[in-house]
Amino acid sequence: MTHRASRVYSTEDARLIARRRLPKLIFDFVDGATGREVGTKRNVSQFDNIMLQPRVMTDVAQYSLKTELMGKSYKLPFGIAPMGMCNLVHPKADTILAHAAKAMNFPVCLSSAASTSIEEMARAAGSQAWFQLYFGASAEASLAMVERARVAGFDTLILTVDVPQVSRRVRDLRNGFKVPFSITPKVFWDLATHPRWSLGTLLAGAPRPMNFTDSKGNNTFDRDASRSGADWSFMEVLRDKWQGNLVIKGLTSAEDAHRVQSLGADAIYVSNHGARQLDSVPPAIRLLPLIRDAVGPDFPLLFDSGIRNGEDVIKALALGANFVMLGRPALFALGADGADGLHALLKCFETDITAVMAQLGVSSISQLGADAIFDDNEHKSKSGNKNKDSFTASQKKP
Repeated sequence: MTHRASRVYSTEDARLIARRRLPKLIFDFVDGATGREVGTKRNVSQFDNIMLQPRVMTDVAQYSLKTELMGKSYKLPFGIAPMGMCNLVHPKADTILAHAAKAMNFPVCLSSAASTSIEEMARAAGSQAWFQLYFGASAEASLAMVERARVAGFDTLILTVDVPQVSRRVRDLRNGFKVPFSITPKVFWDLATHPRWSLGTLLAGAPRPMNFTDSKGNNTFDRDASRSGADWSFMEVLRDKWQGNLVIKGLTSAEDAHRVQSLGADAIYVSNHGARQLDSVPPAIRLLPLIRDAVGPDFPLLFDSGIRNGEDVIKALALGANFVMLGRPALFALGADGADGLHALLKCFETDITAVMAQLGVSSISQLGADAIFDDNEHKSKSGNKNKDSFTASQKKP
């Protein structure tokens, strides 16, 4: 597929354009978080505090972004995180993501709260598709959804465990955001003043969660329902029944990570849900090295929360992640300029990653490690010890 030029040159560009083009209640649903939204700002700003150590005079003319993960090889070290109701930002968002994943060889995660069915996404994305499970009305209903994913051909299952109860998101409450939509005068005006989005959505049909249905085909999705059934015992049942790759998403505790590893998960997905669940959660990138230490050097770790550009991807990989997932940036790009916006932003990430690798003197993703991180405290410590040793030596002179 050919793509026309887009005005998306960064996640920040995509966000600004999407903010103009999307109805306020839709943009705020994507952009918002819980509480005072301090946590999501910390996720992003924490990356600004991480510095990289350039190295020079290394031949980096030939490079590879190839990344091995859970028995598969991907062309890029990042994929698309599971996100509910992606089709809110663009009528064909899930399909566009699926096509991009196939074209660029990276995984795309379908949320169980997606506005595209399990079966349709499997047809669109093929082997690039992963499935993410929110615990439903019961263990039986949840396992039935897992069985649908198995039959459809998914080989990687992500169990999200950090949403025992959906947190209040003030922007959504102020805007009257509900699933399904409730057309109040305020919502009507918001949609009417964004005709491009409204007409496109009207023609495609209003998005709704497609994977929560009862035996009669009735939609049973309840956004505010408890998901606390995703507990340790359910994970054990799931591990026993699911023969493919099992990834546990939403871990921020090293102790929890060690337990998940011991129960037979194939990978851990370090994430604080983009701070959409707990405003006071520590920045996920600060927790990543702690979890890496807990599970050892070889256990696969995925990461999201706060990633906004290629440098952020490199930082996460250097601090212990094997793979990085993109969330909000992908939705901003889709909301800004559809398939062209997404393609433009993904190419920005890819190009920036190669440029940063060149600056660091590495030609392969596998060469990235902690030595790529500039540790100011370590350098001060070494400098201090050197000065101290020099001082001590001078005192010994006759």
